[in-house]
Order: sequence, then C-alpha cells, then structure tokens
Amino acid sequence: MQPPNRQDCFMIDKQKLSDFVNEALADTDCFLTDLTVSADNDIVVEIDSDGSIDIDFCSALSRRIEEAFPRDEEDYTLEVGSAGITAPFKVRRQWEKNIGNDIEVYTRDGKKLLGCLTRLTDDAAVIETEQKVRREGMKRPVLERLEMEIPFADIRRANYDLQF
Repeated sequence: MQPPNRQDCFMIDKQKLSDFVNEALADTDCFLTDLTVSADNDIVVEIDSDGSIDIDFCSALSRRIEEAFPRDEEDYTLEVGSAGITAPFKVRRQWEKNIGNDIEVYTRDGKKLLGCLTRLTDDAAVIETEQKVRREGMKRPVLERLEMEIPFADIRRANYDLQF
C-alpha cells in the first residue's frame, strides 16, 4: 500500500484555528503570538500574557482546541506553550507589555542595542540607552543617556533583556 498523496491528506485550517484560539483567549490577559501548522499537521500554538502563564492554562487551552478540532476528523499533533521570557517579540502587544523594561534589539545592519523601551510609535520603538560621548574640551568621554527611535522595519529581532 502506498502512502497517501499530500493532496489526499486533510489539513487543519490555520485561519479557523487562529480565530478559535483568539476567541478562547479573549477574556484573559493572554494573547496569541504565533501559530504554525506544518504539512504533516503538526500544530504549535505559542501564547504570551501580560502576567504569567502556567502549565494548567496551556493544558486547558490544548483541551479546548482538541474538543473544537476533533482528532478523529483530522489527525494532528498539538503543542501549546508560552512564548518564554527570552523569546523574540513577534506581535505588537509583546512590545507594549515591555514598555519600561530593558530590551535588546538586533538591527538588520548587525548592531546590538541595549536599553529601556520607553514608548512605541505607529512604526518604531523608542529606547533609552547609555552611550559614551566625547564632549569638546574634555579629555575623556562621558556616559550620556540618549533616546533612540528605531523603525520596526530596521529591527531583525528584539526581546526582553534578561540580566542576572
């Protein structure tokens, strides 16, 4: 017996699943950051929260998904988890929840910037960072706080700056 062709296999509708997860999270402080459905129906749902997420919440969401998308109709694997503190920001709400926190930003031109996320504009993040600046008439550079506006289009990756 030959394996079925990809065309004969059913695929989970990613948009329906995304809509379902967003609806399930609507009355919570949690939100969807990423959802992937592979060609083999391997589903990964990544959520984040304004507070914290525990394993019981992820398990409950997983059960709700399995009830709404029965495995006897379409076979799939399902992984539901939290974005994690070191995960890169994928949606605007992750940026918003980190206003006032230290973040690290990697730009498309290869720079790494560390600073406090002070605010967001429609198309940029504004961070306050310290840089050494040489002032005229001074022998040594001084540390100065600067505010930098970085367009989202110039950001390759950004995440919470975890310091120990």
